[in-house]
Amino acid sequence: MPKVEQEELKKRLVAQALKEGFVAARICRPWDVPEVPARLRAFLDAGYHGQMSWMEERTNWRADPAALWPEARSVIMLAESYTPDENPMDVVGLPDRAAISVYARGKDYHDLVKKRLKRLARWLIAEAGGAPEVKVFVDTAPVPEKALGQAAGLGWQGKHTNLVSRDWGNWAFLGSIFTTLDLPEDRAEPDRCGSCRACLTACPTEAFPAPYQLDGRRCISYLTIEHKGPIPLELRSKLGNRIYGCDDCLAACPWNKFAVEASDLRYAARAGTVAPPLAELARLDDATFRETYSGSPIKRIGRDRFVRNVLYAIGNSQTPALRPVAQSLCSDPDPAVADAARWAVQRLT
Repeated sequence: MPKVEQEELKKRLVAQALKEGFVAARICRPWDVPEVPARLRAFLDAGYHGQMSWMEERTNWRADPAALWPEARSVIMLAESYTPDENPMDVVGLPDRAAISVYARGKDYHDLVKKRLKRLARWLIAEAGGAPEVKVFVDTAPVPEKALGQAAGLGWQGKHTNLVSRDWGNWAFLGSIFTTLDLPEDRAEPDRCGSCRACLTACPTEAFPAPYQLDGRRCISYLTIEHKGPIPLELRSKLGNRIYGCDDCLAACPWNKFAVEASDLRYAARAGTVAPPLAELARLDDATFRETYSGSPIKRIGRDRFVRNVLYAIGNSQTPALRPVAQSLCSDPDPAVADAARWAVQRLT
């Protein structure tokens, strides 16, 4: 395809992406992230991945997007906003209520973003001619989306390791379309964090050993979602009332003054996900939990881990009225739940 036609196709592709609901679309090469292998190796060698053993699998793909699909010539990186309607930190000050991460309050983003990516990929195939091949990815394959996002110019990886943009802050999901098409690439976005440390100082568990480094073993998102079994004693009190994920470092970023409103209403918070009462959540059995969080990313951690987190929040609540709720779960069949219940009772005695 001649260069003029490539430029025109890219222009129409970006316009179509915005029409689909993405806030930005940029293009890089699969091999434009040479720093990833060393950074990934250092992360794994330090043990920062904790129990996420899957991060050690297929490290050749995770470290080198070009190895994931050698035929790919271009990566179309896309961002989709999920900016909250309210300050997500307000609920952190409500001791008898639960704080659920903004991204998990609506419908599961994996489903929404992937469908949007597939529609855009079909459009690209139809418009490009010559039957180009495409593959779409949303957070479930060994793709370094944040590094590719920076290489493509979507934004830069901030000191909290998440992607930040001058145009839409850091409340966004990332998706990618790998294609055999040779599309004109964009320039990488330079780091614009400057001397700011707002995200680092906002972390309740001090999970950042240094700027641009995250110790997942101390991250509340990791602890409440990925970590199996009892959470270490020294970290439980630092969880506060955060029962699924954590928004502290994201909410602290000053670039959010440019945040873009979410275009998909399905990202809006579902009933029962904004400051739900801890007492009600602690009483969920497996069937009710599955029904309540059907279609939500919360469902994947299961009732036991969810209630474990709720009990830590109860223990941190300084609300003696919640003590009977914790007592009722001291003999729960799940060892981690029973342990969390006993811990909560002791804290409220």
